[in-house]
Amino acid sequence: MKKLKYLSLSLCLLAGLTACTAQQDSAVQTGAQGTEWRWDKGTIVVETPERPAGQKSVIGLTVPKMEVVRVGFVGLGMRGPGAVERFTHIPGTQIMALCDYEKERAERCQKYLKAASLPKADIYYGEKGYEELCQRDDIDLVYIAADWLHHFPIAKYAMEHGKNVAIEVPSAMNLSQCWELVNLSETTRKHCMILENCCYDWFEMNTLNMAQNGVFGEILRAQGAYIHNLDQFWDYYWKNGKDDKLGWRLDYNMRHRGDVYATHGLGPVAQALNIHRGDRMKTLVAMDTKSVVGKALVEERTDSTCSNFRNGDHTTTLIRTENGKVIEIQHDVMTPQPYNRLYQLTGTKGFANKYPVEGYALDASQLSASGVQPKVDDLSAHGFLPADESKALVEKYQHPILKKYGEMAKEVGGHGGMDFIMDSRLVYCLQNGLPLDMDVYDLAEWCCLAELGELSMDNGCAPVAFPDFTRGEWNVVKGYKHAYASPEAEQESMEKAKAFTAKLKEQGAKEWAEEDKSK
Repeated sequence: MKKLKYLSLSLCLLAGLTACTAQQDSAVQTGAQGTEWRWDKGTIVVETPERPAGQKSVIGLTVPKMEVVRVGFVGLGMRGPGAVERFTHIPGTQIMALCDYEKERAERCQKYLKAASLPKADIYYGEKGYEELCQRDDIDLVYIAADWLHHFPIAKYAMEHGKNVAIEVPSAMNLSQCWELVNLSETTRKHCMILENCCYDWFEMNTLNMAQNGVFGEILRAQGAYIHNLDQFWDYYWKNGKDDKLGWRLDYNMRHRGDVYATHGLGPVAQALNIHRGDRMKTLVAMDTKSVVGKALVEERTDSTCSNFRNGDHTTTLIRTENGKVIEIQHDVMTPQPYNRLYQLTGTKGFANKYPVEGYALDASQLSASGVQPKVDDLSAHGFLPADESKALVEKYQHPILKKYGEMAKEVGGHGGMDFIMDSRLVYCLQNGLPLDMDVYDLAEWCCLAELGELSMDNGCAPVAFPDFTRGEWNVVKGYKHAYASPEAEQESMEKAKAFTAKLKEQGAKEWAEEDKSK
Protein backbone atom coordinates (compact mmCIF):
# COMPACT_ATOMS: atom_id res chain seq x y z
CA MET A 1 0.00 0.00 0.00
CA LYS A 2 2.89 2.36 0.90
CA LYS A 3 4.56 1.54 -2.43
CA LEU A 4 1.39 2.56 -4.27
CA LYS A 5 1.29 5.87 -2.33
CA TYR A 6 4.94 6.57 -3.16
CA LEU A 7 4.31 5.69 -6.83
CA SER A 8 1.27 7.92 -6.92
CA LEU A 9 3.24 10.78 -5.33
CA SER A 10 6.12 10.31 -7.80
CA LEU A 11 3.77 10.37 -10.76
CA CYS A 12 2.18 13.56 -9.45
CA LEU A 13 5.59 15.21 -9.02
CA LEU A 14 6.64 14.13 -12.52
CA ALA A 15 3.41 15.42 -13.98
CA GLY A 16 3.91 18.70 -12.15
CA LEU A 17 7.50 19.00 -13.37
CA THR A 18 6.41 18.25 -16.97
CA ALA A 19 3.65 20.85 -16.72
CA CYS A 20 6.09 23.38 -15.26
CA THR A 21 8.63 22.71 -18.06
CA ALA A 22 5.92 23.02 -20.70
CA GLN A 23 4.79 26.29 -19.13
CA GLN A 24 8.38 27.60 -19.16
CA ASP A 25 8.82 26.52 -22.79
CA SER A 26 5.71 28.39 -23.86
CA ALA A 27 6.46 31.54 -21.83
CA VAL A 28 7.43 34.45 -24.09
CA GLN A 29 10.55 36.37 -23.09
CA THR A 30 12.21 39.48 -24.52
CA GLY A 31 15.84 39.81 -25.64
CA ALA A 32 18.16 42.78 -25.22
CA GLN A 33 17.02 44.28 -28.54
CA GLY A 34 13.30 43.74 -27.93
CA THR A 35 12.87 40.49 -29.85
CA GLU A 36 10.37 38.08 -28.33
CA TRP A 37 11.46 34.46 -27.96
CA ARG A 38 10.61 31.28 -26.06
CA TRP A 39 12.26 28.06 -24.93
CA ASP A 40 11.46 24.86 -26.80
CA LYS A 41 13.17 21.78 -25.31
CA GLY A 42 16.29 23.73 -24.40
CA THR A 43 16.48 25.74 -27.64
CA ILE A 44 15.67 29.42 -27.98
CA VAL A 45 13.04 29.91 -30.67
CA VAL A 46 12.20 33.14 -32.44
CA GLU A 47 8.99 32.72 -34.36
CA THR A 48 8.84 33.14 -38.14
CA PRO A 49 5.86 35.43 -38.83
CA GLU A 50 3.41 34.46 -41.53
CA ARG A 51 3.81 36.26 -44.83
CA PRO A 52 1.36 39.19 -44.89
CA ALA A 53 -1.42 39.07 -47.45
CA GLY A 54 -0.44 40.45 -50.82
CA GLN A 55 3.25 39.59 -50.51
CA LYS A 56 5.09 36.85 -52.35
CA SER A 57 8.60 35.46 -52.45
CA VAL A 58 11.38 37.40 -54.15
CA ILE A 59 13.57 34.37 -54.84
CA GLY A 60 14.70 34.95 -58.42
CA LEU A 61 13.28 38.50 -58.43
CA THR A 62 13.88 40.53 -61.58
CA VAL A 63 13.01 44.09 -62.53
CA PRO A 64 12.69 45.47 -66.09
CA LYS A 65 15.97 45.92 -67.96
CA MET A 66 17.69 49.26 -67.42
CA GLU A 67 19.66 50.58 -70.39
CA VAL A 68 21.10 53.11 -67.95
CA VAL A 69 21.39 52.58 -64.20
CA ARG A 70 20.88 55.95 -62.52
CA VAL A 71 22.46 55.97 -59.07
CA GLY A 72 22.29 58.05 -55.92
CA PHE A 73 25.02 57.53 -53.31
CA VAL A 74 24.32 58.04 -49.61
CA GLY A 75 27.17 58.03 -47.09
CA LEU A 76 30.45 59.41 -48.38
CA GLY A 77 32.83 58.92 -45.48
CA MET A 78 35.14 55.89 -45.46
CA ARG A 79 33.62 53.53 -48.05
CA GLY A 80 31.34 55.72 -50.15
CA PRO A 81 33.92 57.75 -52.11
CA GLY A 82 35.54 54.58 -53.43
CA ALA A 83 32.17 53.38 -54.68
CA VAL A 84 31.57 56.65 -56.51
CA GLU A 85 34.97 56.42 -58.20
CA ARG A 86 34.38 52.78 -59.23
CA PHE A 87 31.03 53.59 -60.85
CA THR A 88 32.74 56.13 -63.12
CA HIS A 89 34.41 53.11 -64.78
CA ILE A 90 31.18 51.16 -65.39
CA PRO A 91 29.50 51.87 -68.77
CA GLY A 92 25.79 52.60 -68.76
CA THR A 93 25.62 54.24 -65.35
CA GLN A 94 24.89 57.83 -64.39
CA ILE A 95 25.69 59.26 -60.98
CA MET A 96 22.72 61.52 -60.34
CA ALA A 97 23.16 62.47 -56.70
CA LEU A 98 25.68 62.48 -53.84
CA CYS A 99 24.57 62.68 -50.23
CA ASP A 100 26.29 62.82 -46.87
CA TYR A 101 25.52 64.24 -43.45
CA GLU A 102 28.41 66.66 -44.04
CA LYS A 103 28.01 68.74 -47.20
CA GLU A 104 31.77 69.02 -47.78
CA ARG A 105 32.23 65.24 -48.01
CA ALA A 106 29.52 64.99 -50.66
CA GLU A 107 30.99 67.86 -52.66
CA ARG A 108 34.49 66.37 -52.55
CA CYS A 109 33.24 63.37 -54.54
CA GLN A 110 32.58 65.61 -57.55
CA LYS A 111 36.31 65.30 -58.26
CA TYR A 112 35.79 61.69 -59.38
CA LEU A 113 33.16 62.81 -61.87
CA LYS A 114 35.41 65.54 -63.17
CA ALA A 115 38.32 63.13 -63.59
CA ALA A 116 36.05 60.88 -65.66
CA SER A 117 34.57 63.80 -67.67
CA LEU A 118 31.12 63.03 -66.30
CA PRO A 119 28.52 65.69 -65.44
CA LYS A 120 28.26 66.98 -61.90
CA ALA A 121 25.86 65.24 -59.55
CA ASP A 122 23.33 67.03 -57.35
CA ILE A 123 24.38 67.41 -53.71
CA TYR A 124 22.27 66.54 -50.66
CA TYR A 125 23.34 66.80 -47.05
CA GLY A 126 22.18 67.01 -43.45
CA GLU A 127 20.36 64.55 -41.22
CA LYS A 128 17.51 64.02 -43.67
CA GLY A 129 19.25 64.81 -46.94
CA TYR A 130 18.79 61.24 -48.12
CA GLU A 131 15.01 61.70 -48.03
CA GLU A 132 15.17 64.41 -50.70
CA LEU A 133 17.42 62.17 -52.80
CA CYS A 134 15.02 59.22 -52.52
CA GLN A 135 12.02 61.35 -53.49
CA ARG A 136 13.46 61.95 -56.95
CA ASP A 137 11.91 59.98 -59.79
CA ASP A 138 15.09 59.84 -61.90
CA ILE A 139 17.06 57.46 -59.63
CA ASP A 140 16.89 53.70 -60.05
CA LEU A 141 19.36 52.57 -57.39
CA VAL A 142 20.28 54.00 -54.00
CA TYR A 143 23.76 52.87 -52.98
CA ILE A 144 24.10 53.09 -49.20
CA ALA A 145 27.49 53.33 -47.48
CA ALA A 146 26.62 55.25 -44.32
CA ASP A 147 27.41 54.18 -40.75
CA TRP A 148 25.72 51.01 -39.48
CA LEU A 149 22.94 52.79 -37.60
CA HIS A 150 21.73 54.51 -40.76
CA HIS A 151 21.84 51.59 -43.21
CA PHE A 152 18.33 50.48 -42.36
CA PRO A 153 16.43 53.80 -42.18
CA ILE A 154 17.91 54.95 -45.47
CA ALA A 155 17.13 51.65 -47.20
CA LYS A 156 13.61 51.63 -45.79
CA TYR A 157 12.88 55.15 -47.00
CA ALA A 158 14.39 54.44 -50.41
CA MET A 159 12.34 51.28 -50.96
CA GLU A 160 9.18 52.98 -49.78
CA HIS A 161 9.85 55.50 -52.55
CA GLY A 162 10.24 52.88 -55.27
CA LYS A 163 14.01 52.51 -55.35
CA ASN A 164 16.20 49.44 -55.60
CA VAL A 165 18.80 49.50 -52.86
CA ALA A 166 22.31 48.17 -52.36
CA ILE A 167 23.47 48.36 -48.75
CA GLU A 168 26.95 48.13 -47.26
CA VAL A 169 27.56 45.57 -44.53
CA PRO A 170 26.08 44.88 -42.10
CA SER A 171 22.91 45.91 -43.90
CA ALA A 172 20.57 45.29 -40.96
CA MET A 173 21.49 45.36 -37.29
CA ASN A 174 18.76 43.19 -35.73
CA LEU A 175 15.95 40.78 -36.52
CA SER A 176 13.31 43.49 -36.67
CA GLN A 177 15.21 45.31 -39.41
CA CYS A 178 15.87 42.06 -41.27
CA TRP A 179 12.17 41.24 -41.38
CA GLU A 180 11.17 44.74 -42.40
CA LEU A 181 13.57 44.70 -45.36
CA VAL A 182 12.29 41.26 -46.37
CA ASN A 183 8.71 42.52 -46.26
CA LEU A 184 9.59 45.70 -48.17
CA SER A 185 11.30 43.77 -50.95
CA GLU A 186 8.39 41.35 -51.20
CA THR A 187 5.85 44.21 -51.20
CA THR A 188 7.58 46.68 -53.51
CA ARG A 189 9.16 44.01 -55.79
CA LYS A 190 12.41 45.98 -55.60
CA HIS A 191 15.90 44.59 -55.12
CA CYS A 192 17.49 44.83 -51.69
CA MET A 193 21.09 43.68 -52.07
CA ILE A 194 23.77 43.30 -49.43
CA LEU A 195 27.09 44.69 -50.67
CA GLU A 196 29.18 41.74 -49.50
CA ASN A 197 32.38 42.25 -51.47
CA CYS A 198 34.15 39.16 -50.08
CA CYS A 199 31.91 36.98 -52.25
CA TYR A 200 33.81 38.43 -55.23
CA ASP A 201 37.40 37.90 -54.20
CA TRP A 202 39.55 35.69 -56.43
CA PHE A 203 40.06 32.73 -54.09
CA GLU A 204 36.41 32.66 -53.00
CA MET A 205 35.05 32.81 -56.56
CA ASN A 206 37.39 30.18 -57.97
CA THR A 207 36.81 27.91 -54.99
CA LEU A 208 33.04 28.31 -55.32
CA ASN A 209 33.32 27.24 -58.95
CA MET A 210 35.34 24.18 -57.90
CA ALA A 211 32.80 23.29 -55.22
CA GLN A 212 29.91 23.62 -57.68
CA ASN A 213 31.75 21.25 -60.03
CA GLY A 214 32.29 18.63 -57.32
CA VAL A 215 36.05 19.05 -56.91
CA PHE A 216 35.81 18.71 -53.11
CA GLY A 217 33.01 16.14 -53.06
CA GLU A 218 30.21 17.03 -50.66
CA ILE A 219 31.04 20.03 -48.48
CA LEU A 220 30.51 19.03 -44.85
CA ARG A 221 32.10 21.87 -42.90
CA ALA A 222 32.98 25.49 -43.59
CA GLN A 223 34.74 28.27 -41.72
CA GLY A 224 34.68 32.01 -42.15
CA ALA A 225 36.09 34.89 -40.15
CA TYR A 226 36.67 38.59 -39.84
CA ILE A 227 39.77 39.01 -37.71
CA HIS A 228 41.12 42.51 -38.22
CA ASN A 229 42.77 44.56 -35.48
CA LEU A 230 41.19 48.01 -35.89
CA ASP A 231 43.56 49.77 -33.53
CA GLN A 232 44.75 52.22 -36.21
CA PHE A 233 41.19 52.93 -37.42
CA TRP A 234 39.12 53.64 -34.29
CA ASP A 235 39.77 57.38 -34.34
CA TYR A 236 38.71 57.72 -37.99
CA TYR A 237 35.11 56.55 -37.59
CA TRP A 238 32.62 59.39 -37.80
CA LYS A 239 31.80 61.16 -34.54
CA ASN A 240 28.54 62.96 -33.87
CA GLY A 241 29.85 66.21 -32.46
CA LYS A 242 32.61 67.11 -29.99
CA ASP A 243 31.00 65.18 -27.14
CA ASP A 244 31.25 61.90 -29.05
CA LYS A 245 34.56 60.46 -27.84
CA LEU A 246 34.20 56.96 -29.29
CA GLY A 247 32.94 57.18 -32.86
CA TRP A 248 30.02 55.11 -34.09
CA ARG A 249 31.78 51.75 -34.49
CA LEU A 250 33.42 51.53 -31.06
CA ASP A 251 30.22 52.80 -29.47
CA TYR A 252 28.23 50.08 -31.23
CA ASN A 253 30.56 47.35 -30.02
CA MET A 254 30.28 48.73 -26.49
CA ARG A 255 26.47 48.58 -26.55
CA HIS A 256 25.87 45.31 -28.42
CA ARG A 257 26.99 41.73 -28.00
CA GLY A 258 27.48 39.14 -30.74
CA ASP A 259 29.16 38.89 -34.12
CA VAL A 260 28.25 42.37 -35.29
CA TYR A 261 30.24 42.03 -38.52
CA ALA A 262 29.61 38.47 -39.62
CA THR A 263 28.94 38.78 -43.32
CA HIS A 264 32.53 38.86 -44.64
CA GLY A 265 33.07 35.39 -43.20
CA LEU A 266 29.56 34.00 -43.61
CA GLY A 267 28.63 35.23 -47.09
CA PRO A 268 31.09 33.23 -49.22
CA VAL A 269 30.60 29.96 -47.29
CA ALA A 270 26.81 30.38 -47.37
CA GLN A 271 26.98 30.44 -51.17
CA ALA A 272 29.17 27.32 -51.23
CA LEU A 273 26.66 25.54 -48.98
CA ASN A 274 23.63 26.63 -51.05
CA ILE A 275 21.92 28.41 -48.17
CA HIS A 276 18.23 28.88 -49.05
CA ARG A 277 18.95 27.12 -52.33
CA GLY A 278 18.59 23.59 -50.99
CA ASP A 279 19.80 23.99 -47.40
CA ARG A 280 19.21 26.39 -44.53
CA MET A 281 20.93 27.47 -41.34
CA LYS A 282 18.95 25.74 -38.59
CA THR A 283 20.57 26.39 -35.18
CA LEU A 284 23.54 28.23 -33.71
CA VAL A 285 25.51 28.39 -30.50
CA ALA A 286 27.70 31.44 -29.78
CA MET A 287 30.45 32.11 -27.24
CA ASP A 288 32.67 35.10 -26.60
CA THR A 289 35.65 35.99 -24.46
CA LYS A 290 35.37 38.71 -21.87
CA SER A 291 36.10 42.26 -23.02
CA VAL A 292 39.58 43.46 -22.17
CA VAL A 293 40.79 45.47 -25.16
CA GLY A 294 37.39 46.96 -25.97
CA LYS A 295 36.83 48.05 -22.38
CA ALA A 296 40.29 49.64 -22.25
CA LEU A 297 39.66 51.56 -25.50
CA VAL A 298 36.58 53.19 -24.01
CA GLU A 299 38.31 54.03 -20.74
CA GLU A 300 41.25 55.54 -22.60
CA ARG A 301 39.00 57.78 -24.70
CA THR A 302 36.52 58.82 -22.00
CA ASP A 303 38.85 58.93 -19.01
CA SER A 304 36.24 57.03 -16.99
CA THR A 305 35.54 53.46 -15.92
CA CYS A 306 33.70 51.27 -18.42
CA SER A 307 31.72 48.75 -16.40
CA ASN A 308 29.67 47.14 -19.18
CA PHE A 309 31.36 46.74 -22.55
CA ARG A 310 28.88 44.30 -24.09
CA ASN A 311 30.90 42.72 -26.88
CA GLY A 312 33.63 40.24 -26.14
CA ASP A 313 37.04 40.71 -27.72
CA HIS A 314 36.64 37.48 -29.71
CA THR A 315 33.34 35.85 -30.69
CA THR A 316 32.87 32.33 -32.11
CA THR A 317 29.59 31.12 -33.60
CA LEU A 318 28.84 27.51 -34.56
CA ILE A 319 25.96 26.88 -36.97
CA ARG A 320 24.32 23.60 -37.99
CA THR A 321 22.34 23.42 -41.21
CA GLU A 322 19.19 21.50 -42.05
CA ASN A 323 21.28 19.02 -44.07
CA GLY A 324 23.76 18.36 -41.27
CA LYS A 325 26.58 20.69 -42.33
CA VAL A 326 28.52 22.80 -39.81
CA ILE A 327 29.71 26.40 -40.17
CA GLU A 328 32.11 28.17 -37.81
CA ILE A 329 32.29 31.98 -37.91
CA GLN A 330 34.71 34.15 -35.91
CA HIS A 331 34.87 37.87 -35.20
CA ASP A 332 37.72 39.80 -33.58
CA VAL A 333 38.57 43.44 -34.19
CA MET A 334 40.30 43.96 -30.85
CA THR A 335 43.29 41.70 -30.32
CA PRO A 336 46.66 42.01 -32.14
CA GLN A 337 46.25 39.10 -34.54
CA PRO A 338 47.39 39.17 -38.17
CA TYR A 339 44.59 39.97 -40.60
CA ASN A 340 42.56 36.81 -41.21
CA ARG A 341 39.47 36.61 -43.38
CA LEU A 342 39.37 32.86 -43.13
CA TYR A 343 37.53 30.98 -45.86
CA GLN A 344 37.71 27.22 -45.51
CA LEU A 345 35.77 24.33 -47.05
CA THR A 346 36.10 20.73 -45.89
CA GLY A 347 34.62 18.21 -48.29
CA THR A 348 34.47 14.45 -48.58
CA LYS A 349 37.08 14.50 -51.37
CA GLY A 350 39.07 17.68 -50.86
CA PHE A 351 39.86 20.78 -48.87
CA ALA A 352 40.27 24.53 -49.55
CA ASN A 353 41.77 27.12 -47.25
CA LYS A 354 42.45 30.87 -47.38
CA TYR A 355 44.42 32.61 -44.59
CA PRO A 356 46.92 32.21 -43.11
CA VAL A 357 48.00 29.60 -45.70
CA GLU A 358 46.21 29.61 -49.05
CA GLY A 359 45.87 26.32 -50.85
CA TYR A 360 43.96 23.22 -51.89
CA ALA A 361 44.36 19.63 -50.73
CA LEU A 362 43.40 16.79 -53.09
CA ASP A 363 44.86 13.37 -53.67
CA ALA A 364 46.11 12.30 -57.10
CA SER A 365 42.93 10.45 -58.05
CA GLN A 366 40.62 13.37 -57.18
CA LEU A 367 42.86 15.87 -58.94
CA SER A 368 42.78 13.68 -62.04
CA ALA A 369 39.00 13.28 -61.75
CA SER A 370 38.77 17.08 -61.63
CA GLY A 371 40.53 17.30 -64.98
CA VAL A 372 44.06 18.18 -63.87
CA GLN A 373 46.84 15.65 -64.44
CA PRO A 374 49.22 15.61 -61.44
CA LYS A 375 52.94 15.87 -62.09
CA VAL A 376 53.78 14.35 -58.70
CA ASP A 377 53.53 10.57 -58.34
CA ASP A 378 52.90 10.34 -54.59
CA LEU A 379 50.45 13.24 -54.34
CA SER A 380 48.12 12.93 -51.32
CA ALA A 381 45.65 15.14 -49.48
CA HIS A 382 47.82 15.17 -46.35
CA GLY A 383 49.37 18.41 -47.59
CA PHE A 384 48.50 21.29 -49.89
CA LEU A 385 48.91 20.81 -53.62
CA PRO A 386 52.32 21.80 -55.02
CA ALA A 387 52.40 25.15 -56.79
CA ASP A 388 52.14 23.76 -60.35
CA GLU A 389 49.14 21.55 -59.56
CA SER A 390 47.40 24.30 -57.65
CA LYS A 391 47.94 26.77 -60.48
CA ALA A 392 46.59 24.29 -63.02
CA LEU A 393 43.50 23.67 -60.85
CA VAL A 394 42.80 27.40 -60.52
CA GLU A 395 43.26 27.95 -64.26
CA LYS A 396 40.82 25.16 -65.08
CA TYR A 397 38.18 26.45 -62.67
CA GLN A 398 38.69 30.18 -63.02
CA HIS A 399 35.28 31.68 -62.45
CA PRO A 400 33.57 33.15 -65.56
CA ILE A 401 32.93 36.40 -63.69
CA LEU A 402 36.65 36.78 -63.02
CA LYS A 403 37.40 36.14 -66.68
CA LYS A 404 35.05 38.97 -67.58
CA TYR A 405 35.99 41.59 -64.97
CA GLY A 406 39.23 40.45 -63.35
CA GLU A 407 41.80 42.42 -65.34
CA MET A 408 39.79 45.64 -65.24
CA ALA A 409 39.17 45.11 -61.52
CA LYS A 410 42.88 44.98 -60.81
CA GLU A 411 43.29 48.35 -62.52
CA VAL A 412 40.33 50.07 -60.87
CA GLY A 413 40.93 48.55 -57.44
CA GLY A 414 38.76 48.51 -54.36
CA HIS A 415 40.06 45.91 -51.89
CA GLY A 416 42.22 44.42 -54.60
CA GLY A 417 39.45 44.64 -57.20
CA MET A 418 36.67 42.64 -55.58
CA ASP A 419 34.64 45.81 -54.94
CA PHE A 420 34.70 46.65 -58.64
CA ILE A 421 33.64 43.11 -59.57
CA MET A 422 30.73 43.37 -57.10
CA ASP A 423 29.58 46.71 -58.51
CA SER A 424 29.99 45.55 -62.10
CA ARG A 425 27.90 42.44 -61.45
CA LEU A 426 25.19 44.54 -59.82
CA VAL A 427 24.99 46.83 -62.85
CA TYR A 428 25.21 43.89 -65.28
CA CYS A 429 22.22 42.19 -63.67
CA LEU A 430 20.17 45.39 -63.66
CA GLN A 431 21.00 46.17 -67.28
CA ASN A 432 20.07 42.65 -68.37
CA GLY A 433 16.98 42.21 -66.19
CA LEU A 434 18.47 39.31 -64.21
CA PRO A 435 18.20 38.23 -60.56
CA LEU A 436 20.95 39.76 -58.45
CA ASP A 437 23.72 37.59 -57.04
CA MET A 438 22.49 38.24 -53.48
CA ASP A 439 18.87 38.80 -52.51
CA VAL A 440 17.14 40.14 -49.42
CA TYR A 441 17.03 36.66 -47.87
CA ASP A 442 20.84 36.46 -48.07
CA LEU A 443 20.94 39.86 -46.39
CA ALA A 444 18.67 38.77 -43.56
CA GLU A 445 20.27 35.35 -43.04
CA TRP A 446 23.80 36.73 -42.87
CA CYS A 447 22.99 39.80 -40.76
CA CYS A 448 20.76 38.07 -38.20
CA LEU A 449 23.80 36.26 -36.79
CA ALA A 450 24.48 39.26 -34.55
CA GLU A 451 21.24 39.23 -32.59
CA LEU A 452 20.86 35.44 -32.59
CA GLY A 453 24.37 35.15 -31.17
CA GLU A 454 23.51 37.74 -28.55
CA LEU A 455 20.45 35.70 -27.53
CA SER A 456 22.63 32.60 -27.24
CA MET A 457 25.33 34.21 -25.11
CA ASP A 458 22.89 36.11 -22.89
CA ASN A 459 21.29 32.77 -22.03
CA GLY A 460 24.28 30.60 -21.14
CA CYS A 461 25.37 29.97 -24.74
CA ALA A 462 22.15 28.09 -25.43
CA PRO A 463 21.25 26.88 -28.94
CA VAL A 464 19.13 29.32 -30.94
CA ALA A 465 16.91 28.34 -33.86
CA PHE A 466 17.12 30.48 -37.00
CA PRO A 467 13.89 31.99 -38.27
CA ASP A 468 13.15 31.10 -41.89
CA PHE A 469 13.21 34.37 -43.81
CA THR A 470 12.07 32.56 -46.98
CA ARG A 471 9.01 31.31 -45.08
CA GLY A 472 9.33 27.70 -46.14
CA GLU A 473 10.80 28.25 -49.63
CA TRP A 474 14.46 27.58 -48.80
CA ASN A 475 14.38 24.31 -50.77
CA VAL A 476 12.63 25.53 -53.93
CA VAL A 477 15.85 26.40 -55.79
CA LYS A 478 18.46 23.64 -55.97
CA GLY A 479 21.96 25.06 -55.76
CA TYR A 480 23.41 28.58 -55.76
CA LYS A 481 23.97 30.00 -59.25
CA HIS A 482 24.94 33.31 -60.83
CA ALA A 483 22.59 34.54 -63.55
CA TYR A 484 23.85 35.34 -67.06
CA ALA A 485 22.28 36.89 -70.13
CA SER A 486 22.64 35.25 -73.53
CA PRO A 487 25.75 36.38 -75.42
CA GLU A 488 23.55 38.29 -77.87
CA ALA A 489 21.57 40.07 -75.15
CA GLU A 490 24.76 40.83 -73.22
CA GLN A 491 26.43 42.35 -76.25
CA GLU A 492 23.36 44.44 -77.05
CA SER A 493 23.11 45.87 -73.53
CA MET A 494 26.85 46.61 -73.43
CA GLU A 495 26.79 48.44 -76.77
CA LYS A 496 23.95 50.63 -75.53
CA ALA A 497 25.78 51.21 -72.25
CA LYS A 498 29.00 52.27 -73.98
CA ALA A 499 27.17 54.54 -76.41
CA PHE A 500 25.33 56.27 -73.56
CA THR A 501 28.50 56.78 -71.54
CA ALA A 502 30.36 58.18 -74.54
CA LYS A 503 27.66 60.86 -75.01
CA LEU A 504 27.57 61.54 -71.28
CA LYS A 505 31.33 62.11 -71.25
CA GLU A 506 31.02 64.59 -74.11
CA GLN A 507 28.43 66.50 -72.12
CA GLY A 508 30.48 66.32 -68.93
CA ALA A 509 33.69 67.48 -70.59
CA LYS A 510 31.90 70.59 -71.95
CA GLU A 511 30.35 71.40 -68.57
CA TRP A 512 33.63 71.10 -66.68
CA ALA A 513 35.48 73.13 -69.33
CA GLU A 514 32.93 75.92 -69.03
CA GLU A 515 33.21 75.89 -65.25
CA ASP A 516 37.00 76.01 -65.35
CA LYS A 517 36.83 78.87 -67.86
CA SER A 518 34.43 80.84 -65.65
CA LYS A 519 36.90 80.57 -62.75
